Amino acid sequence: MRLQDKVAIITGAGSGQGKASALMFAQQGATVIVAEMNEQAGKETVKQITDAGQHAFFYQTDISDEENVRQLVETVHEKYKKIDILFNNAGIGFSARSKYKMASVLETPLEDWNSILGINLNGVYLMSKYVLPIMIKQNKGSIIHNASLNGIIGVSGADAYTASKGGVVALTRVMAADYGKHNIRINCICPGAINTPMISEVLDDPEIAKNYETGPLGRVGEPEEIASAALFLASDEASYITGLIMPVDGGWSAV
Repeated sequence: MRLQDKVAIITGAGSGQGKASALMFAQQGATVIVAEMNEQAGKETVKQITDAGQHAFFYQTDISDEENVRQLVETVHEKYKKIDILFNNAGIGFSARSKYKMASVLETPLEDWNSILGINLNGVYLMSKYVLPIMIKQNKGSIIHNASLNGIIGVSGADAYTASKGGVVALTRVMAADYGKHNIRINCICPGAINTPMISEVLDDPEIAKNYETGPLGRVGEPEEIASAALFLASDEASYITGLIMPVDGGWSAV
């Protein structure tokens, strides 16, 4: 029970890495706030947790909407009187290609560029902006950002996505420097190719899937492997770790 009696907000917890993290955090004793845009998906995550006799509740959340974020954080704080963990997991990627163009700088429309950064980067900023004052008063807390391998190495073809995730990496470092004095740890996970709905379309193409299998471990990752990294960073086992940029990528960033 590594998170016994902790209160954790996980954004984008309706599917993929966020859902795996929500289930794992709850199994480890946390009360999990499933902050998710998709109502059906979010409520399904909560049902799985509560059916197992654990604790969770759903709050429909658009992380790019400041008022929505403010209300979420206020509601959680009023209900539980504390927030121990924030996992800024929510974001958009390749699965949003029908809505936003994933392309080079030259080919990306400004509207799509702004929308992608508005969710992937601004969402992390807004959630942190409203949770941090509570953690400062508590003089403790753990914030984990979910970035991407794209944020630390050059990956062609999705430049707005890459810029947003690079911004999350840089934001992690400055937040760690700023808030360590309040006993708040800020860390960042950079997943490689993970078998989630975000890239399922891509993995359906055998040629592309083969490319993903060329890293040192020779396979794509599973959502639970990201959840395990997040669990460690959220727990007291990582009490002397802050400002960490942690690739969980099967070794892609090492070669």
